Amino acid sequence: YITNPSFELQKIAVEQIGYAIKYITNPSFEIQELAVKENGYAIKYITNPSFELQKIAVEQIGFAIELIPNPSFDLQLAAVKQSGFAIEFIPNPSFELQKAAVEQDGTALEFIPNPSFEIQELAVKENGYAIKYITNPSFELQKIAVEQIGFAIELIPNPSFDLQLAAVKQSGFAIEFIPNPSFELQKAAVEQDGTALEFIPNPSFEIQELAVKENGYAI
Repeated sequence: YITNPSFELQKIAVEQIGYAIKYITNPSFEIQELAVKENGYAIKYITNPSFELQKIAVEQIGFAIELIPNPSFDLQLAAVKQSGFAIEFIPNPSFELQKAAVEQDGTALEFIPNPSFEIQELAVKENGYAIKYITNPSFELQKIAVEQIGFAIELIPNPSFDLQLAAVKQSGFAIEFIPNPSFELQKAAVEQDGTALEFIPNPSFEIQELAVKENGYAI
């Protein structure tokens, strides 16, 4: 609504909302730079953006890679380092890109077709919930997953006792997802966090005692 806005007004506008560049005719490089620093998606409204601007955009929000035609490897890498999920928009990503993506967020594994064992392993080490996106995961991967986050036990069909034990040792509350837990599992759970007692039906006196010894709030 401003005719011929001054540089100062343009600057205020894009620093407040990067998308405002859409309404600025022939913005200077400085204005373009400020816009993508505020919102990487503003790259959409810049004609023939330089590599420097593209890199600022994907470092601000990795998903901006979707708006860049034929992005270089360096841009792709910057994008997945900002958000692993940006790999969804990279066709046939290299091993290095896959690795960077799952190291940023393990659940980005969802968007990697046919990942190698090494990529799967890196993914569950970063986020145990990534086990959800692995077909027929090995015991080794399952164990890494529950040791990273005990609640991942919920995603493993018919988990072994060893997996259940590893899960409750990581988080006592994982016992919520274990039907009919044994005394040993109950003990490990309340020793990890006494208030996990909440999810143990009809606990014995010994389990109750262990729970309140670990955390008085278990009472």
